[in-house]
Amino acid sequence: MKRNSLSVVNKIAQCSPALKQPKLGFSSSCSQTQAHTVLLDWGTLPHHVVFHIFQYLPLLDRARASSVCRRWNEVFHIPDLWRKFEFELNQSSTSYFKSTHPDVIQQIIQKHAAHLQYVSFKVDSSTESAEAACDILSQLINCSIRTLGLISTAKPSFMKMSKSHFVSALTVVFVNSKSLSSIKIEDTPVDDPSLKILVANNSDTLRLLKMSSCPHVSSDGILCVADHCQDLRELALNYYILSDELLLALSSETHVTLEHLRVDVVSEDPGQLPFHTIKKQSWDALTKHSPGVHVVMYFFLYEGQYESFFQEEIPVTHLYFCCSVSKAVLGRIGLHCPRLIELVVCANGIQPLDNELICIAKRCKNLTAVGLSECELSCGALVEFVRLCGRRLTQLSVMEDVLLPDDDYNLDDIPTEVSKYLGRTWFPDVMPLW
Repeated sequence: MKRNSLSVVNKIAQCSPALKQPKLGFSSSCSQTQAHTVLLDWGTLPHHVVFHIFQYLPLLDRARASSVCRRWNEVFHIPDLWRKFEFELNQSSTSYFKSTHPDVIQQIIQKHAAHLQYVSFKVDSSTESAEAACDILSQLINCSIRTLGLISTAKPSFMKMSKSHFVSALTVVFVNSKSLSSIKIEDTPVDDPSLKILVANNSDTLRLLKMSSCPHVSSDGILCVADHCQDLRELALNYYILSDELLLALSSETHVTLEHLRVDVVSEDPGQLPFHTIKKQSWDALTKHSPGVHVVMYFFLYEGQYESFFQEEIPVTHLYFCCSVSKAVLGRIGLHCPRLIELVVCANGIQPLDNELICIAKRCKNLTAVGLSECELSCGALVEFVRLCGRRLTQLSVMEDVLLPDDDYNLDDIPTEVSKYLGRTWFPDVMPLW
């Protein structure tokens, strides 16, 4: 909205039926004056009102609005408006999404770097986008960032670039920002030395660290974080760097109560060596120190790679099997996962999972959410499972093709029977036909 557009708006307002001129000339003159005054008052709105409006505008619209008048331009440069920013870096040849304009990036670096506190970088699958993100990071010298997120929207493009270039850029932020609280740097070439720099400068403030799929980080690097960042509450990492020593460090008397531990169990080779086993005593130490901790585990394994898991009690609360998992493994879950809250099975063989799920329902008293896809379950077993869980089962997602009719129930009976025990209307999920 520019000033020269006010006359056009004013003409439209005057022609509007709602502002038709009455017969009395004096009243007509007052009406026109009031309408004109309302239209001209936009430029005199209080700063806090304009600031509130600007917060809801996309960056491009905000920039356009800043050219309306001097007051609006002043609001455009208020530091609080630049505390949170998301850099979107995409290559036009490989992405359909628009990138943050280079002129805007330079303006932020030159005028608002010191104001940035909550920063994220979204990059596409190209190495050029990842390198552009690192170039920006390396220029954030006069900053006090609290939250940093590096997000690959497609393939992990940060892994394609030079490790030294990435680490050098990331270190700039680690050194200059003395109050980093939340860091999400998954699928990146971050390494142990850079983590030590992070700890040296932000040990008193770090609360959340997500760094799954970071192959250059060892258990020693994570252990350094756990030992020195006493206020760490959330941690996400790969299973290969999870160790008994790390769990014991997180369970020390000086460490705060851990709230969230996510572990990704990933295999890229069907013939790789067996996974190491975490001792029950280490898990017990963690739950004793942090009784309310959520232990979330994602499994991306091949058949036959579960020998090291669920052989004894483990305090996992959220389990996601993203690849095929056998009946035997699911049977062990009911025996050794008493704290289980959520279970998602994305795939299984052709053997029904009746007994295994009923065992889980009987022994996992905290279970409230279940998702089943690409597996088999008899209708009778589903009804029994829901009966055992009762109304504490707040989420139940079962694909229709999972269910097998039996002597007790067919697919037409299932919605009514399940709804009766859940205490709400329920239907199986159906794959949409496009």
